[in-house]
Amino acid sequence: MSAATATDAIPAAQLEQYRGELVGYCYRMLGSIHEAEDAVQDSMLRAWRALATFEDRAGLRPWLYRIATNVCIDMLKGRSRRALPMDVAPAASSDARLGGPRPEATWIQPAPDALILPPEGDPAERAVSRESVRLAFIAALQHLAPRQRAVLILRDVLRWRATEVAVLLGTSAGAVNSALRRARATLAAIDRHSAPTQPSAGDRELLAAYIDTFERSDVEALVGLLRDDAILEMPPFELWLRGRDDIGRFLVSVDACREELVTPINANGSPGVAVYKPTSLGGKPAAFALHVLDVVAERISAMHVFLDPALFPVFGLPMESRGSAPPSSRRRPCRSSPSRSPRASSATAPSGSSAPSPEPRHRWG
Repeated sequence: MSAATATDAIPAAQLEQYRGELVGYCYRMLGSIHEAEDAVQDSMLRAWRALATFEDRAGLRPWLYRIATNVCIDMLKGRSRRALPMDVAPAASSDARLGGPRPEATWIQPAPDALILPPEGDPAERAVSRESVRLAFIAALQHLAPRQRAVLILRDVLRWRATEVAVLLGTSAGAVNSALRRARATLAAIDRHSAPTQPSAGDRELLAAYIDTFERSDVEALVGLLRDDAILEMPPFELWLRGRDDIGRFLVSVDACREELVTPINANGSPGVAVYKPTSLGGKPAAFALHVLDVVAERISAMHVFLDPALFPVFGLPMESRGSAPPSSRRRPCRSSPSRSPRASSATAPSGSSAPSPEPRHRWG
């Protein structure tokens, strides 16, 4: 049978119906949404080229997963695992400097829910899917060997039977179960911070309050939304902090919320915001950072701040905001109570002050 005949037998739409779930699978495998989309495109191309020899029409989905798994395993050969800053460096103090950025391939990337989660389905299955794309879980998966990673995702996330996974990997069901036990043991040994809770109406209120703190440049109010043991991490920098007081002092020191415009996003099963910031005084707000928030008991347990504008198009976001930042003469600098941050500073003095505040010691933008 020719490729043309095979293509007629299996319309392109029949292959494409699996693209979305394959992106979610490859993202869990690779930890990068850019690489996941590349892997799926490569898998689709390989599938189309091999249609002439494919006869088991009922097995189209597992066949595509086998191709995608092999593509991901090939991509993972001979390279270091992606991580989050807390996996590669100890917690820093609030007076630490950012240092230099590390290469993009060092870090886990965030991903929009629309690309990695099923659009509908059983609530229990959606809950499992949501937990399986949390940033902490994606980072934990990278500690597994590629085949173990595939086994755990296929068995525990996608609910495949051991015999089905064995066929996909060309091994025995016993070997699959053994790999699954080792993978679960590895993940259990990884000490991560508190697990996020399921989304709730309170999360929307918390996100609204988070956005409000940036609009009012109010670090003290932002810190009030954090758990005592909250973390802040900022890829591509390896520096990260733990503790609400250190986080508050650091945010003031880098003048983090000055002249920023924010818009809500949904990423990795969590609430978040996209941040736009002028690149020059009076300039148009440009793509700056994506914040993904972990929430535990209606408090923020982690602020994952990805300082990578290249991620904005993946989220369907423009590189420049359609709005405009408030004039700097009317925009208050980041502020905090003296008890929390005695070194509050700004490049522009608040209206009515007799002298300008000193420049921030360092900036993250």
